[in-house]
Amino acid sequence: MTPTVTPLLPKPVSHPARNLDHWTHAKLAPLTGGISTVALQLAFMDWLLHLSRNPGQMAELRVAAGQEAALLAGELVALHAASSADAPQPPGNLLQDRRFADPAWQTWPFNLYSQAFLRTQAWWQRASTGVRGVSKHHEDVVSFTLRQLLDTLSPANQVATNPVVLQRMVHTGGASLWQGFQNYQDDMQLLRAQAAPLGTDAYPVGTVVATSPGQVVFRNRLIELIQYTPSGDSVHPEPILIVPAWIMKYYILDLSPGNSLVKYLVDQGFTVFVVSWTNPTAHDRDLGLDDYLRMGVMDALDAVCTVVPGPKVHAVGYCLGGTLLSMAAAAMGRDGRLASLTLLAAQTDFSEPGELALFINESQIALLEDSMWDKGYLDNQQMAGAFQMISSTDLVWSRMLHDYLMGQRTPVGDVMAWNADGTRLPYRMHTEYLRSLYLHNDLARGRYPVQGKPVALTDIGCPIFCVGTVRDHVAPWRSVYKLHLLTDVELTFLLTSGGHNVGIVNPPGVPHRSYQVEIRQHGGKFVDPDTWLAATPEQEGSWWPVWADWLQARSGPLGALPSMGAEAQGLPPLCPAPGTYVLQK
Repeated sequence: MTPTVTPLLPKPVSHPARNLDHWTHAKLAPLTGGISTVALQLAFMDWLLHLSRNPGQMAELRVAAGQEAALLAGELVALHAASSADAPQPPGNLLQDRRFADPAWQTWPFNLYSQAFLRTQAWWQRASTGVRGVSKHHEDVVSFTLRQLLDTLSPANQVATNPVVLQRMVHTGGASLWQGFQNYQDDMQLLRAQAAPLGTDAYPVGTVVATSPGQVVFRNRLIELIQYTPSGDSVHPEPILIVPAWIMKYYILDLSPGNSLVKYLVDQGFTVFVVSWTNPTAHDRDLGLDDYLRMGVMDALDAVCTVVPGPKVHAVGYCLGGTLLSMAAAAMGRDGRLASLTLLAAQTDFSEPGELALFINESQIALLEDSMWDKGYLDNQQMAGAFQMISSTDLVWSRMLHDYLMGQRTPVGDVMAWNADGTRLPYRMHTEYLRSLYLHNDLARGRYPVQGKPVALTDIGCPIFCVGTVRDHVAPWRSVYKLHLLTDVELTFLLTSGGHNVGIVNPPGVPHRSYQVEIRQHGGKFVDPDTWLAATPEQEGSWWPVWADWLQARSGPLGALPSMGAEAQGLPPLCPAPGTYVLQK
């Protein structure tokens, strides 16, 4: 088998005046964090103009503001005098906000600070939503932006108004603030040098993480295919092919041995193959989604079927790798090569993709295209910044509080080290992915073309195991759940605790993990996600054993080990795992 090579297309040529536009926008984008100010202006204009023409609603907001101020003033004395047990609570038990969970927040005057902030936050939420005539997208953008701005004023994020920070400052004689300042300086120095965060060097790839033994058995311009060494003397005949997202390195699924999904599957008696994507450069600017489908999924599947001829394949896709794999499965239809399809935190319908959609509109995509125009790719730092903004409470403010105000350092784990080892996205692919999937939702609507013909997910003919995670900001579980509407095969849906990464990296034995699972038989009726959530019992533990049992039930009995690669068919082992592509910077 010879590698498939796609000839490079020439760099797009346009009128010099348009090139000036591209250049100008590319230079201005870093000043706004890659956010389209035009999109923000349009959203706020939509909100303000409609609100200004609703005198009744404006009057309600003025009355509500006065009432909140009066209530807060009336509670001032009570808050000062009451014990933490007797202190009045704000409407809706807003003090359940985990930022103010420490008992120190119930003491004077910090109880006043927290309640004033939460009441203000609730008022702005009321003011920015429910304005008649405002588009849903603009409403979400305004509400999200105001929430981000208010978070900068949260008393939890200021030294003088955070009792926990003040207590630590007193306890350490001010050393905590000095240490926090040192932490800040260290981080800024690393950021300027574009170096990895402190502590990540303790997890070298191939030594501490990505250590499962195996061989690269196929390589083309876009992927290396790793075949892992069996841990026993027999395996199920059906191999497993895992397709991770190309916006991250594959070893999120092969972290340290205790956190490795690859090792777990190998130990369950499976022959496992994993796609390792190249880290694109400017030379790869014209690689498109079709290249990722053909040179990624289809070439990998061909190679797996060459190494293990005969049995069907259990195909597994994580995040966008799952979206891409679902396209391939639909294109192959009922050709009989897939034993099953597993999608891990992977969306197939992008009509409700969560807060990530706030950054997906024509104005924002145009700015992203201009940002990528000169370099030929989207830098991983830009993608990381968008994810941090979506989950700013956890990824920005909590870190600032812990590292800079408290003067502590969060120990770096293998997931954090992996998260800092980012990848780039080619210009053409990223544009096609945003426009075809997020903006136009072509896959769910039966319009996405594969080899020139639109595909439909109803053509998938094998059983599906679909995993969503409760706190997923990248692929919200209700969006993942929409697969029920797009397929008519047996579908097992499992909802697990955790987020987009930790929910998937979910080995047995870790406390405080749980899941809910239910099977929809072929021809079964649709159940909406909220009804499903309420009716499906919660079970303690990891979901990995549930999935392994599901795979084994759809696999043949244990038998002889396959060869490592297929040298006679032109697929000799090329180098040991983890290969070379994963080491690219």
